[in-house]
Order: sequence, then C-alpha cells, then structure tokens
Amino acid sequence: MLDIVGGSQWPELLKNLKKGGKYGSVGATGGPIVELDLRTLYLKDLSLFGSTYQSKEAFVNLIDYIEKGQIQPMVAKTFPLKDIVEAQKTFLSKKFTGKIVLQISE
Repeated sequence: MLDIVGGSQWPELLKNLKKGGKYGSVGATGGPIVELDLRTLYLKDLSLFGSTYQSKEAFVNLIDYIEKGQIQPMVAKTFPLKDIVEAQKTFLSKKFTGKIVLQISE
C-alpha cells in the first residue's frame, strides 16, 4: 500500500494490510505525526518504508500492474461532478480512507 496522507487516519491503513504486508509513505498531506501501536507492526509482520523518488522503469511497471488489474486504488467515495462541493467538504473532513473520485460523465 502506498499512502500520501498520513495523519490521524493512519492507524486504520495498517489494519487494512494483510499479514506480511508492506506500507509505503510518499507524503503527509493529512499530517506528519502519526500514532503506531507496535503490536500491529510486529504481530502482522509488517514492513514500513518511505519514498520520494522512483525510476521511470518503476512507473512503467506501475502502469502495467494497473492495466492488468493487479492493483487498484482504494476508493472511499465517488461523487458526480455536479456534487463537487460535497466532494470537497468530504475531502476537507479528513474522515475517510482512500480516494475521493469525481465522476465526469454519468
């Protein structure tokens, strides 16, 4: 799992990882300070890492995984474009895990 948010919702992300899962932080838009229950880390045998740069080859591989359906984003909620104000309010609440999606066509 790659996360750009961090913040107060961060502990919930680790609960979504399976035993032996890997979590990568690539940002902290929700806040840089997080709470970690070390039991979650060691009982689930998790690996945590940070990253700021990936090679062009890594990006090409990522696109390949997406196209093959091997990975997909975690979607918190989808809104039609006409409800963009509601979507923004949900985004600003920071009370969700995943992505907020705006549907361009209905």
